[in-house]
Amino acid sequence: MRVVTLLPAATEMVMALGGAECLVGVSHECDYPPAVSRLPRLTTTPIDTSAPSALIDAEVRRLRETGTPAIAVDAKALARLAPDLLITQGLCEVCAVADGEIHRLAGLLRPTPAVLSLSARTLSGIWEDIRTVGQALDLSDEAEELVAGLRSRVSRLGRLPASPRVVCVEWLDPLYLAGHWVPDLVAAAGGIDVGAAAGSHSAISEWAWVASLRPDLVVVMLCGFDVARAREELAALESVEASRLFRSAPVWILDGNAYTSRPGPRVVDGAERLRAAMLGRTMPGLERWLPAA
Repeated sequence: MRVVTLLPAATEMVMALGGAECLVGVSHECDYPPAVSRLPRLTTTPIDTSAPSALIDAEVRRLRETGTPAIAVDAKALARLAPDLLITQGLCEVCAVADGEIHRLAGLLRPTPAVLSLSARTLSGIWEDIRTVGQALDLSDEAEELVAGLRSRVSRLGRLPASPRVVCVEWLDPLYLAGHWVPDLVAAAGGIDVGAAAGSHSAISEWAWVASLRPDLVVVMLCGFDVARAREELAALESVEASRLFRSAPVWILDGNAYTSRPGPRVVDGAERLRAAMLGRTMPGLERWLPAA
């Protein structure tokens, strides 16, 4: 079977299931595990991801208003690869190619590949997506083993004597609080996500409202950004309300690109890092942030 994945989470699932030999093409965002760097990249974006978060948000809105896709597929390259299966998603048109566009492109290919659209919004939904990918690759046994291992790691996190109140920030300018599977990760780590409910969309918010939630800690897990980039964004943030909040509750930076933005196997690594933040411990991909005096 020849498989093309058009989102990083799907690529990570295929690789974790032992399907590396099937994978013939990936998206421009796929960077894990490192072995996928050798594969053809089938997507591009006009968005300058090195720009400040406010400019990125403005560009995404402009593209949406003009009907321009935030992520485009190289149709000719896709045809040359002649995939049997395309894996996409139906959750976010900013994070991956729009589901409808993939079905349109698939319909132009001969033979027409199957299209598998992932749509997990919760932790249990991620387990189901892994099983679905495993079934499509004839790796159902491997999928069950992978899910069992991930669930075991989650269960081993256990409870805390007191459940801290946690706010998870997905974007800084404008402020978005992380939804979808992130509240599940917080709960698995022993905390209470007071800013969002499991399965809900990530939502725009205000710093004054976040402060009113009286969080015990704030975790900044910016979508698509690693720790270094999030640190830069925090340093450039100009908000009196945010500064006040950051002096009243510990602020932790978590590598959102690796551990929370992608609904794949590494969300369990994200839960383990959330647990470490609640206990005041650093880990690779997790650090405490101290605002300038």
